[in-house]
Amino acid sequence: MGLPRNPGLLLLWLVPYMPQITAWDLEGRVTATTFSLEQLAVSLMASRNFQNPQTLAEIPTSPQLLTNGYYMTLPLSPDQLPCEDPSGSSGGVPLLRVGNDFNCQQQPYCNTPLPGPGPYSVKFLLTDVAGSSKAETKWSDIITLRQGKAPGSIDTWPGRRSGCMVVITSILLSLAGLLLLAFLAASTVRFSSLWWPEEVPEQLRIGSFMGKRYMTHHIPPSEAATLPVGCEPGLDPLPSLSP
Repeated sequence: MGLPRNPGLLLLWLVPYMPQITAWDLEGRVTATTFSLEQLAVSLMASRNFQNPQTLAEIPTSPQLLTNGYYMTLPLSPDQLPCEDPSGSSGGVPLLRVGNDFNCQQQPYCNTPLPGPGPYSVKFLLTDVAGSSKAETKWSDIITLRQGKAPGSIDTWPGRRSGCMVVITSILLSLAGLLLLAFLAASTVRFSSLWWPEEVPEQLRIGSFMGKRYMTHHIPPSEAATLPVGCEPGLDPLPSLSP
């Protein structure tokens, strides 16, 4: 894989295949540090009728990407490249994710995260067990990674929003206003009951007496001592309990 310029490697047997971003509808096919390629099948490997001796030690490693413009990544063995149709019912999504290994920063040949947005171009290189290159594919089209935006560069002016966004924002503001009015109304009713308490009628206690009218009589102490029980002035005689 490399930046879109001539890497200067020796000319190899060219396989009529161009790597490309996977056509599967997946989230994260291209991110800020990775991109996902369609997986090669063994039917795309080249014949042995060519000569181009080149050792694995001569292929640049990932730290040389920014200086040389290219490096080797994703070393695969033939058993990792299935011969069946990638679109078959294998149960998985056949893809190769470039830049997916975050734990190989110090290894020479590793799938390290890409250092910047690019642009990048990739190709597949076939080597034998001794490291001699045997074949290569065409370079892919330009691949540019996604970039985040600085908070200050985001335009927040409502005039540039779409109609749907403006409608949704208006509806949310209306609902917030209605909820605020309902809260204020409920609070007003609650507080008014505290400010103006209802008048509760006075409840009679057990043993109390209430009459329409009564008169008081003053009895001198001397008369009160001589009067028999039940004969006080102003009071009716007590009824007799005898038959």
